[in-house]
Amino acid sequence: MGKPTGFMEYNRQKVSWRDPSERSKDFKEFQVALDEEKRIEQGARCMDCGVPFCQSSYGCPVHNIIPEWNDQVYQGRWEEAFWRLRKTNNFPEFTGRVCPAPCEFACVLGINEPAVTIKDNECAIIDKAWDAGLMIPRPPVKRSGKKVAVVGSGPAGLAAADELNNAGHQVTLFEREDRLGGLLMYGIPNMKLDKGLVEKRTNIMAQEGVEFKTGVEVGKDISAKDLVKDFDAVLMATGATVPRDLPAPGREAKGIHFAMDFLTKNTKSLLDSNLSDGKNISAKGKKVIVIGGGDTGNDCIGTSVRHGASSVVNFELLPQPPKERPADQPWPFFPRLEKDDYGHQEAATAYGKDPREYCILTKEFLRDSQGNLIGIKTVRVEWEKPQPGQRPGFKEVPGSEETWEADLVFLAMGFLGPEAKIAEDLKIELDGRSNYQSNYGEYKTSVDKVYSCGDARRGQSLVVWAINEGRGAAKAIDLALEGSSSLLG
Repeated sequence: MGKPTGFMEYNRQKVSWRDPSERSKDFKEFQVALDEEKRIEQGARCMDCGVPFCQSSYGCPVHNIIPEWNDQVYQGRWEEAFWRLRKTNNFPEFTGRVCPAPCEFACVLGINEPAVTIKDNECAIIDKAWDAGLMIPRPPVKRSGKKVAVVGSGPAGLAAADELNNAGHQVTLFEREDRLGGLLMYGIPNMKLDKGLVEKRTNIMAQEGVEFKTGVEVGKDISAKDLVKDFDAVLMATGATVPRDLPAPGREAKGIHFAMDFLTKNTKSLLDSNLSDGKNISAKGKKVIVIGGGDTGNDCIGTSVRHGASSVVNFELLPQPPKERPADQPWPFFPRLEKDDYGHQEAATAYGKDPREYCILTKEFLRDSQGNLIGIKTVRVEWEKPQPGQRPGFKEVPGSEETWEADLVFLAMGFLGPEAKIAEDLKIELDGRSNYQSNYGEYKTSVDKVYSCGDARRGQSLVVWAINEGRGAAKAIDLALEGSSSLLG
């Protein structure tokens, strides 16, 4: 479990980021890896803690066997570390870059010292595996003769397809976009997750026997009923793609876009033409306001800075989070903390101040005579302490009204659930949040042979939870088709 005294000898050292003023000039990945000696030191910090909460339900959703591969990093046994990591995680090259690392907040060392750099260690293992030629196609030795359709190529759909293919089933995956990856391809900007990695990984899957059909929208180009008829099982991994809107007066103004439309068009234009085809939503020279303070909002900030926006402001309805773990969010729970993400740093460098404005509520979008967005009216809010069992509420602060200039607004307020078309066609029952209904721990829908997983089943969540869901759904399908399953789930 690392070096017995490593956590006392070595300080936590994360991967560095390129300088904000330099990295904001391009869309290349901004992380700079540690050299091997320093990475080995970081593996050495993993202590023999007895009960490793990092891999418990409080920590890693895919239950990575973290202490073991941390020890192998410390020992310099990179190939063994790779095989141990791949046992539980189909896509560590993705999670090692974009996961918020709940494992580190559950790290036992993190109770009173800086936690082990679990996420960075994971990324180093898989990057070394690619460099060493360990990531090669490994088709299943035997085929079952059963056919499974997977709808959606996000992390849940890809994980399920990978597992089902490994089990010997013939998997056909349908993706309506022109490239594979779903959220991984078009929802996360290239500087955060290089799309070459997504393409390399899906190419491996294709060589292992997974059939990918891009540009095919189920419910439009092909009937969902036909899939149920033609396949032994159908898995809905469509994601939660219905964005939460902000129906304030003036919402129809030209210049208001959902965040995912902005990010998708930007990445597609970047990959197709290096942004020269004019098919993206450009923030160049525009006064940009991003509404919503999560990861997607931060991605909109970083993308707008790269376009050359004249200003970027980020509205957040909630109060400013603490920088340190608060008493009501104790270890090993994943706390809500303020973090200075890459977009915040880049905006602060470009415009001289942190872009975030907290406790602010949009009241109206302002338009000119041609219907173009010209500004936003807001009011500050004050959050009230909730009564036990009640949700927190807020009240508007009298006299706090403001008007902000804006040419572009990006709505990054989360998602409401999957699109309704497929569920309506198949008459699949939905839960109270419009997700595909299934019992806890199960993935079968109300329709025979039809399963669901990922954000479409459990609601908007993390990439690592999507992988967990895809693996679980694959095991459930394999069990139903074969009567038993060797998949870990």
